[in-house]
Amino acid sequence: MAYVPVPKDLSKVKTKVVFNLTKRQIICFSLAGVCGIPVYFLTKSAIGTDVAATLMIIVMLPFFFFAMYERDGFPAEKILLHVINQKFRRPGIRAYQSENLYERLTEQSKVEKEGARLEKKAREAREARNPFRIPKKADRKK
Repeated sequence: MAYVPVPKDLSKVKTKVVFNLTKRQIICFSLAGVCGIPVYFLTKSAIGTDVAATLMIIVMLPFFFFAMYERDGFPAEKILLHVINQKFRRPGIRAYQSENLYERLTEQSKVEKEGARLEKKAREAREARNPFRIPKKADRKK
């Protein structure tokens, strides 16, 4: 007696239409042929058959990708749509943004150094204008 393996998860089983291909694969392969074959026939006389065949394959590759690629039950265009929505149309807003304490400390130290420099400059200017000041030893003439 012959045994036939039956998959446990029947949701992953695809309905095959013709030549063991799904309807989606047939549509994508047909679109690939409709786009790729005219490219070959229109370009083979101008650029040669090898380059025209390569160009035809390059034109047909995206259709093959959309026909065959599937990840976690999602076809390629749904994954692409999700990526576009996530990255461009609705970019996520960070609910929490960390605070860079090191940057605040460096800014504060710069402000303190600038303040000390300005205070020293103001003190020296005040002392220079004071007529009753006592000159320092460095300022006295020998």
